[in-house]
Amino acid sequence: MTSQTSTSDISTPHAFSSAASLARGIASGRLRASDVVSGFIARIRCHDPKLHAFVELYEEDALAAAEAADKAIRAGHAVGPLHGVPIALKDLIEIEGRITTGGTAAWSRRRSTRTATLARRLIAQGMIVLGKVHTVEFAMGGWGTNTHLGTPWNPWDMAVARTPGGSSSGSGVAVAAGLAPWAIGTDTGGSVRLPSSWCGLTGLKTTIGRVSVHGILPLSPTLDTPGPMARSVEDTALLYGAMQGADPLDPRTLALPFTDPLPGLQRGVRGMRFAVLSEQERGAAAPEVLAAYDEALETLAGLGAEIVPLELPRPIVDLGQVTGRIMSAEGYAQVGTLIDDDSQPLDPDVRPRLAAGRTISSRDYLEALQARDAAKAEFAVALAGYDALLTPTTTTVAQPLGEVDQSTGPGHYTRFVNLLERCALALPNGVADGLPTSLQIICGHGEEALALRIGAAYQGVTDWHTRHPAGFTR
Repeated sequence: MTSQTSTSDISTPHAFSSAASLARGIASGRLRASDVVSGFIARIRCHDPKLHAFVELYEEDALAAAEAADKAIRAGHAVGPLHGVPIALKDLIEIEGRITTGGTAAWSRRRSTRTATLARRLIAQGMIVLGKVHTVEFAMGGWGTNTHLGTPWNPWDMAVARTPGGSSSGSGVAVAAGLAPWAIGTDTGGSVRLPSSWCGLTGLKTTIGRVSVHGILPLSPTLDTPGPMARSVEDTALLYGAMQGADPLDPRTLALPFTDPLPGLQRGVRGMRFAVLSEQERGAAAPEVLAAYDEALETLAGLGAEIVPLELPRPIVDLGQVTGRIMSAEGYAQVGTLIDDDSQPLDPDVRPRLAAGRTISSRDYLEALQARDAAKAEFAVALAGYDALLTPTTTTVAQPLGEVDQSTGPGHYTRFVNLLERCALALPNGVADGLPTSLQIICGHGEEALALRIGAAYQGVTDWHTRHPAGFTR
């Protein structure tokens, strides 16, 4: 981003409109896709020099696609209900001919030779890619920082640089500040949910195999999952539906049939049973996070759900450590050549995380996979009879970057979900000292529609998801 426009010079009336309402407006002819896209581009040029969410803005191509969408829709040739709606993509998602850095300066000129199935699918439905947004290097980090390519600025505090959440940091900042109506992230140990938590968004960690990963730069193939990030459950459900589909290039997608979450979204939670954290597991969270968590549980109980504290079969922290071993081993297998080359300009905070994979033996790795399988079986038994397990998403609100200990990670409540191969929805459930808190709704393998239904019930009686960072409401 090289140019800057003053806020007074732009008019972005749709910056915080829902993606669903934008889609309806464009489809009906009440809105022009070219006006919507040009408004977001103006907003990006105004705010991104400070926020640093975008790696690259595809201005000319996006405007051309928007004009083409307007002509097609007027001629009765809309390709689907999302035709003309803009979106931002994490800089792991390949588009042929475009730079895909994976968050590393070592790949700053790496030009993609293929287009990811996910990107192809969204574009085929008429969605317009505004550009690529930042990620932690190699997607290996939950704080959201990037030493060489720059850390996106969490818009909830414009005075103090705070953790935006990672690794989908640019996705979180772009949507939170109204630079895009929604975005795609990826989640290996929390990388959709952590930025959703700290940026006040709704983000869905999908089940492995639900969305194709072909053409998405991998970190840990055993754990990686793409997911939608938006401002409401409705938008998240809409984008999740658009992302799905069998892909022969990712055979795991052939095992999960398409599920449309929208028909059941408003059915409520009356009669459901939710497992919640025991006192021992609550201890990891800060008091303000627990206060918001407890208030959310009371809200769901008021909607007719039963809330049951549950002793989990294994400590969450232990499962997170197993997740970390798998992630480091597989991540090192992906980029170990770069990690071992001291001449490469790698992030000094990321290199040691992946270098740890060098010392993980094949026996250690296989034992981690065996521990995963045992934990999956134990949790399946423990959670039988419950519709969801509810936890906070993060243990704290967004932290000042100067206070971050990079030798630790913020994924205490998120990593174990990837290990158990479950899905999870993060959504805003409060504000503490001007910063968002977040509730995590964990459901079983392939039960995204259920998690979204629970989230929709909660957002139906609360307004936390409608809050925006101060100074970004225009």
